[in-house]
This record gives sequence, C-alpha cells and structure tokens, in this order.
Amino acid sequence: MNTMAAAKSKTYDLVYIAVFAVLMAVCSWISVPTAVPFTLQTFAVFMAVGVLGGRRGTMSVALYIILGAVGVPVFAGMTGGIGILTGTTGGYIVGFLFSALVMWAMEKIPGKKSVIQILSMAVGLIVCYAFGTVWFMAVYMKTSGPVGLMAVLGWCVIPFIIPDIIKIVMAYGLSRKLKKYIM
Repeated sequence: MNTMAAAKSKTYDLVYIAVFAVLMAVCSWISVPTAVPFTLQTFAVFMAVGVLGGRRGTMSVALYIILGAVGVPVFAGMTGGIGILTGTTGGYIVGFLFSALVMWAMEKIPGKKSVIQILSMAVGLIVCYAFGTVWFMAVYMKTSGPVGLMAVLGWCVIPFIIPDIIKIVMAYGLSRKLKKYIM
C-alpha cells in the first residue's frame, strides 16, 4: 500500500471511530420511558464493534469514555466528568470497554460469523453487567452502607435484560447492513 493510500485509510479509521463515539453520546441521551427508563448506550457499543470491528470499535468506546471523563456531556442525562465514572453507575460505563474487548477477542473464533457476533454481544453484555454490578456494590457500600447482591441486580440488571436483548438484536441486524458500506 502506498503512503497516500495508507494515510487515507488512517483518516477514514479516525473518522469512523469519532462518528461512533458521537453515536454513543447521542444514544446515551435518548431515554426510553418505561417502568425503569433505559438509554441506547449499549446499542451503540454493540453497533460500534459490530460495524467497525474489534480494534476500531474498541477505540471508539475508549474515546467515548475519555470524552466523558474529561467533562464532555456524553453520558446519560447529558452529563460528563470523572464524578460520573467514579459514581455508582460508572462501572457500567467502564464495562462498555470490557464488552468491546470481549467482542473483539471473540472475532477471532472461527465458525459461523453471525452466531459468533450475536454470542459476542451477549457475552459482552454479561461482562458489562458483572463489572458494573461489582463496581456499583463497592461504591454503594462505601457511600451508603451494606447492600445485597439480589437488591443490586434488581435495581441495575434485571429491569434491563429484555431491553438489552432487543438492543442486541437491533444492533446485529443494523450492523450487518452498515458493515457493507464501511471499509
């Protein structure tokens, strides 16, 4: 590959990474009103890795978290700052990075790509739930006192399982279509 083509490819990579970081921000601002409101952040994380692949998708998630950490209002409720990340729900946001890393690692599994992609999104979600739940419990216990695992799962995981499964299905379908247009 010549130098001009390599520079063009890197430029496209940077643009795609930035576009998907912005998509994550926009999706975090969209709150779907249900008994327990939820955002579309996880949908955007799945889309980033599903469309861009593991390396660029993970970089996009990392950029999103860094933007939020420095105070850009990219998190749910148009918030940002290190205080959000160190708060009770910050572990779920940091968990997005672990989700992306798991999805990236699972790209290397041979076999039926569609099954692997759906499975990687599901495993990535479980990793995010696990990391976020442990983080929530640690911060909550430090600031408010003891709390049981079942209580935290009832607050932070169980109400989101069905919406997150729907997000996986939507992200999988849309990412398959968009991937054709992204190099």
